[in-house]
Amino acid sequence: MRVLVVEDEEFLAEMIAEGLRRDAIAVDVAHDGREALAKLRLGAYDVLVLDRDLPGLHGDEVCREVVSRRLLTRVLMLTASGTVRDRVDGLGLGADDYLTKPFAYEELLARVLALGRRARPALPPVLERAGVTVDTARRLAVRDGRPLALSRKEFGVLEVLLRAEGAVVSGDDLIEEVWEEHTSYRTNAVRVTLSKLRAKLGEPAVIETVPGAGYRMAGGGPADAEPSADQDRQRTDAVGPAGDGA
Repeated sequence: MRVLVVEDEEFLAEMIAEGLRRDAIAVDVAHDGREALAKLRLGAYDVLVLDRDLPGLHGDEVCREVVSRRLLTRVLMLTASGTVRDRVDGLGLGADDYLTKPFAYEELLARVLALGRRARPALPPVLERAGVTVDTARRLAVRDGRPLALSRKEFGVLEVLLRAEGAVVSGDDLIEEVWEEHTSYRTNAVRVTLSKLRAKLGEPAVIETVPGAGYRMAGGGPADAEPSADQDRQRTDAVGPAGDGA
């Protein structure tokens, strides 16, 4: 899941962002309405956590832009005013949900996750393939009954690959889904994370490298057979130079 947090109080914005990142969500941050619109035009977000009372360009205008452009982004509007009239007005602008400040982080997380599920095609909360099970609601991963202690990036990559249901996922797509902005596939982020994830999943290998295309989860048909030795040797050629991605 990819989330944009728009909040002019920088401390609060970073608190929200760091909390969501700990829960394996890729988060970008903007501190005013114009910056938010620029990010929305450049990137695809599942959820927009939007402070309504922004300086300069008001949060209402940002919400109207999301609606007018028919973006799939779901909007969770934040405000210090919790009157019924304010909530009705906010929802009338096209916001999908409304949360009054101050709020409990656990409630914000639950609302973000619920909106994120609505932003994507309906899929079961528990994903399974090749003996690997991921419970997206409880953030748990298991292989053949063995719990996996995954970092948030490893969990995110595994979830994206499982959601693809055996289809190839490119490195750029993984960057877009799992990492924050300004991360490039030319860094080592995907390669390092996949290496650690493969080690934790153990043998036999279930994440395949498709040279020149990306990665996929094995299992489910002849096309998902184990990669050949030549393909395995090409793994290091399919990814970029050094960097940090754990």
